Amino acid sequence: MKKINWCNMFYLFIIASIAGWVIENSFNFIRTGVFVNPSALVIGPFDIAYGIGACFLTLILIEFKDKSYLKLFVIGFIGGSILEYIMSLGIELVLGFKIWDYSNYLFNINGRICLLFSIFWGILGIIWIKLLYPFINKMINKIPLNIKNTLALVLVVFLVLDELLTASAIYRAREHRKGIQPRNVYEEFLDNTFNDAYLKRMFSKKWE
Repeated sequence: MKKINWCNMFYLFIIASIAGWVIENSFNFIRTGVFVNPSALVIGPFDIAYGIGACFLTLILIEFKDKSYLKLFVIGFIGGSILEYIMSLGIELVLGFKIWDYSNYLFNINGRICLLFSIFWGILGIIWIKLLYPFINKMINKIPLNIKNTLALVLVVFLVLDELLTASAIYRAREHRKGIQPRNVYEEFLDNTFNDAYLKRMFSKKWE
């Protein structure tokens, strides 16, 4: 079994999250002409579903990267579908709504996964492990070790704080809807900054 460099894996997560944000936002803008922030966090361009997907594909495919395209496709197809279903369920349990819904697609399961996007997972698995991952990992390895470790620590702290801020903003926005007044300076800050209107723009029509 290949040894996993967890610092590199974290950078893969960050890079894929930012790339996913750019791709998703560009696609939405081209399709609708409207800017919709696809980030799952209130600060920063992080579409963490892409980051999780990139790390997951790396972990399940790295041992098979020299195998046939068919084997890589099958592993990506099955593994990606399972991950997408779990992420959809987890996000709905945390946020209270679905980020994506495939109910109108053929051969879907509870609107969380469907055949078309499972095929995309299979194709993406091949492209990722054969082309994208080796290139990105090579670029990460060129970063001086002291800089890489320090920056990783800073990013970890930032993401943890961002996640806590996002969770508290969602909780406070729901309280505000119920007419509960802010009880401290922090809740006043959330009401004025990351409030219901902000989350509506961030999550689009899904935020109800």
